[in-house]
Amino acid sequence: MTLPEGPPIRLGALDPQFSREIKKLAGTDFHACLQCRSCSGGCPFSDHMDYMPNGVMRLVQLGLKQEALSCNTIWICVGCHTCSIQCPMAIDIPGVMDALREKALAENIEAIEPDILAFHREVLHSIARYGRTHKLEIMLRYKLKKRDLFSDLDVGLRMLAKRKLDLSPSRITDLEAIEKVFRP
Repeated sequence: MTLPEGPPIRLGALDPQFSREIKKLAGTDFHACLQCRSCSGGCPFSDHMDYMPNGVMRLVQLGLKQEALSCNTIWICVGCHTCSIQCPMAIDIPGVMDALREKALAENIEAIEPDILAFHREVLHSIARYGRTHKLEIMLRYKLKKRDLFSDLDVGLRMLAKRKLDLSPSRITDLEAIEKVFRP
């Protein structure tokens, strides 16, 4: 299997401070990345990314701020941790992606993927409300906002039939701890 290489990297505007900022935000040392591509080979969404996860690690290592913050990979990553499980250096790659999304939002860099930010907001809303995700509600709220309720109804019904979607949300008991996470 050949992995896509992504767009060419332009080394004109390196920002070493950017690398330090992301390291602090993410709380992980992505400089330990060996570029072995284990993360990229295991990622279930890599077919839809412009840079593979290891490529994003390299962009951040080099301080290529604009390329890292404007790539679609940071928005496509769903934080499933498949990459981190594969990583021989135990780098929290989803943590880096979260930090990059946070930085992109802070700098008003528009998400390339249409509607992906709305989906991420619905996930966060669910976590704030229940302490965990309620997938059925996330999808229903997202579909209502998009005004596209029926385009993939068959998939939703199959997921319900296979008990992949719970009708009612499960909640954690300590919602106060969750509230602390969402306070500014």
